[in-house]
Amino acid sequence: MYREVTDRILADLEAGRLPWVQPWTSDRVRAPLGLPANAATGRRYSGINILILWCAVVERGFAGQGWLTFRQAQALGGSVRRGERGTSVVYADRFTPRDERVRADRDGDAARSVPFLKRFTVFNTEQCDGLPGAAWETAATVPPGLIRPQVETLIARSGADLRIGGDRAFYDIDADHVRLPPPHSFRQPIDWHRTALHELGHWTGAGHRLARDLSGRFGSAPYAQEELVAELTAAFTCASLSIVPTVRHADYIGAWLQILRADERAVVRAASAASRAADFLLAFLPSDAANFPASVAADPERAERPFRAEAL
Repeated sequence: MYREVTDRILADLEAGRLPWVQPWTSDRVRAPLGLPANAATGRRYSGINILILWCAVVERGFAGQGWLTFRQAQALGGSVRRGERGTSVVYADRFTPRDERVRADRDGDAARSVPFLKRFTVFNTEQCDGLPGAAWETAATVPPGLIRPQVETLIARSGADLRIGGDRAFYDIDADHVRLPPPHSFRQPIDWHRTALHELGHWTGAGHRLARDLSGRFGSAPYAQEELVAELTAAFTCASLSIVPTVRHADYIGAWLQILRADERAVVRAASAASRAADFLLAFLPSDAANFPASVAADPERAERPFRAEAL
């Protein structure tokens, strides 16, 4: 399952496409900009499932971002049309075998858990008949004039130490501040906000926030992995705010290819970390500011198992 997902992402990268950007720059896409959500619960998919379902929207030309399991379609009074092919999403978690619990009790130490990954099939609402109108509704696109205030509100409410000046954008790990060039340095104002979200993606990884490994040096695999997390964080956050994602560091594609070829779980881990980072940032906005409510990854207690995605 990991190999299937990784091979798909690798194929896009080798062709010069970034699957977290390409959907929203294609003339073939009919679906509105945003994150995929479960049409029955309204909850967003998270982690690698975002990329899987975005790819399905592009490949099959769906006009909506709502998805259902076979049983959920029936529960809503509808049905999946005969002959329709579903899309596989994944659920990742860990469990502790009984023998391991017994051993831990005997030896007086912590029990070791075992990671597992399960596959579930979902269908786009366009593949179903008889659904109520509410299941077809999609979030309205945010008017362009409201995009920048939303990002500025997010930055202000985050409490991040954001400093303007110079000609480089970066997150200073030691000083815990984000440095950005002035807005007039960018071709269009929204690019400043896209860049700010990328650097805030790094900012979320600090030890007293989400505690990711930020120790990688430039050119190293850990450094490239963290850049991939920040790229995906910006893409997921932008999509939630109806901002078309762009590529911040296209020159890292070669390094990402090396990472994915060496570790078939790398993109799943990166997407899961990015989903948590995006949720962390979006939580600073009022609850009605983004397209969808908090993702399943952010609130697993209310989640249905097929739609939770944690890192393995």
